[in-house]
Amino acid sequence: MIFGRRRSRNPLVLALARHALLVAILVVILYPLLWMVGASFRPSNEAFGTLSVLPGNLTTENYVEGWSFGNLNFSRFFLNSVVITLLAVVGNVVACSMAAYAFARLTFPFKKTMFALMLGTMLLPYHVTLVPQYVLFNELAWINTILPLVVPKFLATDAFFIFLMVQFIRTLPHELDDAARMDGCGHIGIFRRIVLPLSIPALGTTALFTFISTWNDFLGPLLYLVRPETWTVAQGLNGFLDATGESAYGPLFAMATLSLAPIVGFFLVAQRLLIEGIATSGLK
Repeated sequence: MIFGRRRSRNPLVLALARHALLVAILVVILYPLLWMVGASFRPSNEAFGTLSVLPGNLTTENYVEGWSFGNLNFSRFFLNSVVITLLAVVGNVVACSMAAYAFARLTFPFKKTMFALMLGTMLLPYHVTLVPQYVLFNELAWINTILPLVVPKFLATDAFFIFLMVQFIRTLPHELDDAARMDGCGHIGIFRRIVLPLSIPALGTTALFTFISTWNDFLGPLLYLVRPETWTVAQGLNGFLDATGESAYGPLFAMATLSLAPIVGFFLVAQRLLIEGIATSGLK
């Protein structure tokens, strides 16, 4: 033979190499987070003294000091963030699922045009609508309230989640709708008894993404929540930075670590629904 047979590679070696590469990438990605957690247990004057993720002089003073640092009240900030985030999750899940059902199952004039326009809104940067929205909410006297951050969620303004659920609902067999109609169900009954229970993965994905984006949102609360008693956790973290640009890094790292706990917990609870929702929403 002119060409010799290619030497077969050991599958075990390839598997070990892939896993080693994935572990290396994971370490690079997680290192800043682990370093911040370790720094939260170090004294403030030693926060930047080492690159190690393990604290040398272990202390919990940063958490005690940060929880009520100066005029900051993180008990209030966490409560505000929880209320706003939960209302945003409920609004997106309810409103976007109803809009998605209409696009996926109903027939009405200009349906395709309206669906295309809805998708087109995803191409608009948030900053394009920022000023008109602020003027509108100011005319409604909603500034310094949570209404600008919550009410739009109940009006199905997040086109991405509508598209996600439309794709998921389209995978559900129409025979289920026909069977429900034979039992006397209208569109409300079909939506409540058939579509919603079967759309749990897509609803979980919507809830998780809404929770993360709302909890981490800084620009929205910065615009509409001016009084310190209405601040969210993201605004509270910014409060550690004074006018000179200096910061109490120890308490800042401590509160930043605590702010990640709800996101990590929510993700661990809903990760199965997240994977199912993303994996099946694109299937026909």
